[in-house]
Amino acid sequence: MTVAGDLPERRERRRGGWVTRLIANPRFQKWASGFPLTRGIARRDGAEIFDIVQGFVQSQVLSAIVELDLLHHLADGPEAPTVLARRAGMAEDRMAILLQAGAALGLFKRRRDGRFALARKGAAILGVPGLEAMIRHHSAFYADMADPVALLRGQGDTELARFWPYVFGAAAEMEPEVARRYSDLMAQSQGLVAQDVLRMVPFRDSRHLLDIGGGSGAFLAAVAARYPDLRLSLFDLPEVIPAAQGRLTQAGLTGRLTLFPGSFRSDPLPEGADTISLIRVLYDHDDATVTALLAKVHAALPPGGRLIVAEPMAGGASPERAGDVYFAFYTMAMGTGRARSAARIAELCRAAGFADIRIPRSPRPFVTSALSCVKNG
Repeated sequence: MTVAGDLPERRERRRGGWVTRLIANPRFQKWASGFPLTRGIARRDGAEIFDIVQGFVQSQVLSAIVELDLLHHLADGPEAPTVLARRAGMAEDRMAILLQAGAALGLFKRRRDGRFALARKGAAILGVPGLEAMIRHHSAFYADMADPVALLRGQGDTELARFWPYVFGAAAEMEPEVARRYSDLMAQSQGLVAQDVLRMVPFRDSRHLLDIGGGSGAFLAAVAARYPDLRLSLFDLPEVIPAAQGRLTQAGLTGRLTLFPGSFRSDPLPEGADTISLIRVLYDHDDATVTALLAKVHAALPPGGRLIVAEPMAGGASPERAGDVYFAFYTMAMGTGRARSAARIAELCRAAGFADIRIPRSPRPFVTSALSCVKNG
């Protein structure tokens, strides 16, 4: 039996299928690449497809450039391939290939005398705190992506799951070196996140901010500098607290600060704050863990208290590259996390009892997006 309402959808599906089959036909592609009205589209599609194909190689070229400290060497001035090859302990012709690749990516500039200089994009990498550390750390992620089908099927252990053991609640087993590495990497990249969160979310009406999973306190330090009257609390694993104490003491914040060691999986959350932040926390965990955490946050806040969530987010109904490609697979490799859309996070917050949900426009979605909501009075 056919329902009348199904007919337009079936017609649209047939029409879309016909167009897709036509575009996928090699003879049509050959014709389109030569016909003046379609030639530009065909060439542009081809270039964009090839850019996707070579994306992994581009990332590995960047990894080699960072690993060999070429950005730092060229920051001091132009150098010849011979000099850089000697420093790197490799053949000059291999170094020349790497430098040429870096120039093609816009990281270097090739001079007429054959030397290479740092380009604006390469200099920008040096100016972003933590970016080089993140690029070096990608060796673990890329190892997991070597067989993406196995990753999608959940076959075998992943490097990222071993790198981030805290995701599985392994606080008692976390070695001090792992805790330090985790804290350092998070702190180095937290500066950019804090900048964007402060652009999107005002704290002028807050009196006491509790940052859950706050790591070494980089986000709290940035908020404290902007809002000098704001009282601060940080809650994180006991192994991470010493790094937070050191950073925030050095920032002169001890008079405004309380540190709470614990795990949000098993310990109650501190009460007394009128604002709670979850900065790059939810996307590390599955829905069951997130649901339980949001319920705890709701219980810890007073009526009218505010929750702020900030992390990279998927696009949902409008897929986008950062959230639906990079962060979707990164969190998959971690083993328990997932990139969620702002709409999905809002849905989870509503289910926990929050209302007045606001999703500000993000200046850099590849760094972070944000959402705020309020506990009903």
